[in-house]
Amino acid sequence: MTASATLPRKPRTLPALARQVMGEGGIGIALLALVAIFTATAPKFLTSDNLTNIATEITLNTMLAVGMTFVILVGGIDLSVGSVMALCAVVSGPLLTAHGIPTPVAVLLAVLVSVLVGMVCGLINGLVSERWRVPSFIITLGMMNVARGAALQYTDAKTIYDFPQGFSTFGTSTLLGVPTLFWIALAMVAAGHFVLTRTVFGRLVFAIGSNEEAVRLSGHRTSVVKVSVFVISGLTVGIAAVTYMARLNIASPILGDGDELNAIAAVVIGGASLSGGKGSMIGTLLGACLLGVLTNGLLLMGVSDFQRQMITGLVIMVAVVVDHYRGRLAARLPAEAGS
Repeated sequence: MTASATLPRKPRTLPALARQVMGEGGIGIALLALVAIFTATAPKFLTSDNLTNIATEITLNTMLAVGMTFVILVGGIDLSVGSVMALCAVVSGPLLTAHGIPTPVAVLLAVLVSVLVGMVCGLINGLVSERWRVPSFIITLGMMNVARGAALQYTDAKTIYDFPQGFSTFGTSTLLGVPTLFWIALAMVAAGHFVLTRTVFGRLVFAIGSNEEAVRLSGHRTSVVKVSVFVISGLTVGIAAVTYMARLNIASPILGDGDELNAIAAVVIGGASLSGGKGSMIGTLLGACLLGVLTNGLLLMGVSDFQRQMITGLVIMVAVVVDHYRGRLAARLPAEAGS
């Protein structure tokens, strides 16, 4: 019998429980509280149709937030995801309407082109930011305008529509009662979680966000990792663009306006720190769910669009303030001895 088998398991200490509550556990509790409130105040909230609507609505934000999580974990920000998504859609959309191309081939080409455009935009963001040491906030702000202008110029500000029936049917299909597109979003969350928790690259992402200089002195090329996270963000944007087209059967040059803020909000509400080094994919998913539940519940309660926007903004502001105090409190908690 090994020593580990004979030793009793240590009970979870108060500091460990506190950290759990301040992290994903706290977001989960807040989400359950919202569900309870809206269940009591909006009779239609827990109906199967409404739950399907919620899953559909949070799909796009979840996909964008997956890539945004990588960027925020290294201490960066990507304000261009909404505009780049529009560019991905309008460049890949015409492939779906081209005559003479079988639908499966057209869909595959559209996905590849959309992902490629997104990754190229992400690569430009990362390279310029790292090569000239420009804050990612500034670079992605510039890309936001470049991509939006390019999308409008490419389409002459017109919407692309009339996609193949099979493509549109897939966008509204369900699997086990859950929207198929939401399953894809969950798969992206799972893949992101695996990369961050089970790979060397993921550990480097966290380490760079916590102390980039220490990582550099240990012999790692931090610039490669930081550029890579922007490419990953572009990859998720490309997938999200195809998802948008499949769900709404259009490709508009003005789509995605403001979606970058929703993605950032999901990541921050999910427990990530804007200074980098702290966060998780599970927290991001819970943050996206919380925003989706909040928006849907307020809509069922008859709250106006303007009021919903104000309430959502307040929630984001509170999340940032809570993150500040959460970091200070976590620093004061004693480290748990042993493991």
